[in-house]
Amino acid sequence: MKLLSAAIALTIGLAIVSLFIGASDVSLSTLLSGQDRAVQVLLASRIPRTLALMLAGSSMAIAGMIMQMLVRNRFVEPSTAGTVESASMGLLVATLVAPGMPVFGKMLVAALFALAGTALFLRILRQVKMRDVLIVPLIGIMFSGVISAITTFFAYRFDLLQSLLAWTTGDFSGVLRGRYELLWIGFVLTIFAYIAADRFTVAGMGRDFTVNLGVNYRRVVSLGLGIVSLVTAVVVVTVGMIPFLGLIVPNVVSIMFGDNMRKSVPWVAVMGASFVLLCDIVGRVIRQPYEIPIGVVVGVVGSGIFLYLLLRRRANVA
Repeated sequence: MKLLSAAIALTIGLAIVSLFIGASDVSLSTLLSGQDRAVQVLLASRIPRTLALMLAGSSMAIAGMIMQMLVRNRFVEPSTAGTVESASMGLLVATLVAPGMPVFGKMLVAALFALAGTALFLRILRQVKMRDVLIVPLIGIMFSGVISAITTFFAYRFDLLQSLLAWTTGDFSGVLRGRYELLWIGFVLTIFAYIAADRFTVAGMGRDFTVNLGVNYRRVVSLGLGIVSLVTAVVVVTVGMIPFLGLIVPNVVSIMFGDNMRKSVPWVAVMGASFVLLCDIVGRVIRQPYEIPIGVVVGVVGSGIFLYLLLRRRANVA
């Protein structure tokens, strides 16, 4: 409990730091002096951005943990299973078919495509004999590449490559008050994930074990896929893709605290928020006053940690 309290305090500290970093001069002195511009920037941009970072980080980390439980593989998450790419395809379809559709409607279309893509990925896995745990993420990466190629082709044909780039590159620089509130849906879904944590833990032990305990395996999997799809769609629609987040944080928490999901959910949520806040601060400081998109920073850091996890597993097997 003390460790979790310290982690929450660290997250709050990073959130406070995030409020005072940026091109505009927002500091305690400017706020206390009553400068209208500083107050407006704080209320309209900095606070919404910080909240968006925390909500997106925690919800995507939880989505990654749920997917790893359901697939029973530690190297799977929405960006390595075709879920994010399917959501991007759904956004493209919604933009082409109904350009005037509200953002909420596009989010629902993206969620449906994400759900269909994830279900197809799981169906493909059932047809493949698993001899190595690394086969699953490799299949997911290839599957993601196919969906991404199809989406890119149609985006090119209809001159929507710039929109597609915005959906596939995580960037919080455009987050303002009134343009991030959909992320609260991810917060609600995180609460649902905590409530159903015990069922996800049981489902992660396999279909036969789950059925023997009297738990409806199909219903638990459907709930998990629904949460993952909605969270992915909300994040992609609002700020774009954040790669490797759902892979890194659950693996680190699993190494520290094991696979009990009810115990891990608070840690995954807090560490996901802290990780995204830290990466965003780094991206804003390196080339200040310019920004490096958080998708780039998380991609670089995440790929390095991903390789470490792969090599660590290889060393343990050897």
